[in-house]
Amino acid sequence: VCRQLLNDSFVGVPSCLCSFISNAALSNFGNILHPVTRPANASRIFYGIMFDAGSTGTRIHIYTFIQKDPERLPVLDNEMFHSTKPGLSAYVNRPENAGHSLKQLLVVAMNTVPRVEWKRTPVVLRATAGLRNLPPAKAHELLEEVREVLNDSPFFVPADSVSVMNGTNEELFLFFKQWILGHLGPNMKRTVGILDLGGGSTQITFLPKSEKTVEHVPADYRARFRMFSTTHVLYTHSYPKNGIKEARIAAIGALGSEGTVYKTACLPKNYIGEFSFGGVTYRVGGNPEGYTGYKSCYQEMLKVVKGVIQRPHELKDRSVFYAFSYYFDHAVEAGLIDENRGGAVRTRDFKKRAKEVCNRVTMFKLEHPFLCMDLTYITCLLRDGYGFKENTVLELTKKVNNVEASWALGATISYFSYIKIL
Repeated sequence: VCRQLLNDSFVGVPSCLCSFISNAALSNFGNILHPVTRPANASRIFYGIMFDAGSTGTRIHIYTFIQKDPERLPVLDNEMFHSTKPGLSAYVNRPENAGHSLKQLLVVAMNTVPRVEWKRTPVVLRATAGLRNLPPAKAHELLEEVREVLNDSPFFVPADSVSVMNGTNEELFLFFKQWILGHLGPNMKRTVGILDLGGGSTQITFLPKSEKTVEHVPADYRARFRMFSTTHVLYTHSYPKNGIKEARIAAIGALGSEGTVYKTACLPKNYIGEFSFGGVTYRVGGNPEGYTGYKSCYQEMLKVVKGVIQRPHELKDRSVFYAFSYYFDHAVEAGLIDENRGGAVRTRDFKKRAKEVCNRVTMFKLEHPFLCMDLTYITCLLRDGYGFKENTVLELTKKVNNVEASWALGATISYFSYIKIL
């Protein structure tokens, strides 16, 4: 399999994804980062640090890899994960504070990676929707502050260590993580679809069974690659303004302003609360003179989805999807799954619980005041957006094979490969 992969290549996707799946690059991990001569039968242990700078928080993934045989793929031995809030975009008006938010996470890295390995361990930060949605000049200011902090760290800082990652790569790295962790077989029959829901954006990726699914979609909904001597076409797309927090803002019509109390049918009539996103705090209250409850809330959220989310041709026929991030978090808040174990739910379970919460929302107003709005949006996104059937199974989890459910592992491996060719 590894020799076969060596002769294959990706078509129409960034070169880092090609090298991600390349056995040649992977088998030289240890040589790149540890140019020390070792006995032929000695295992190589090396580390990688990836910062996931999301819209609502920054997460650090510290990976430990072992390579026992230079002719075989390295093995992921361990992952240390830690996170902090808020996300970098919250510092848009105070960019000088952005870098400081990473310092406590770097301490975690320094306590995880042996001191002798610090100078050989790459540290990389990739920002997602929170910074993608900012004006380029503002995002640049934040990234420059972050770059200074990383440069002051004891780790190896590559030239392209800090940047904003586009939404397609974010989802592709998450999809290919299945391959690393054993979810993709040689015939690709074991693939599952992937749904991700962040604060700023939402993504969908799956391997279509029918050519009709990708025949008439725009080019940026497709990614072609070769694996096991076969060319595959992924259906993959990122919706940059349809994350859970952006959906709240769009539904209430806030448009980035603050100070006003915006009304919504998704909150109790006399309730007033607030939430923050992208450095702005929004005050939101129920509509004392209008309708409240699930039906009215659904109509508000439908406006955010209708005409924006495209319905893939064959999605209604697919039985299982993995769903991450806020899909998981809000399912936990709603009591649909256990926080430690995760679990499987069906699309109709989100709908049923959204109705219960919205029609008895006072039960949740103190601990999870926006749960009605968020569950209703998820229901609307799945049913009226993507077009899932009521019985479609969503596997909700924080971890896959004890590794955080994130694109970070695929991106880390690809970045090691990128360093090799410099």
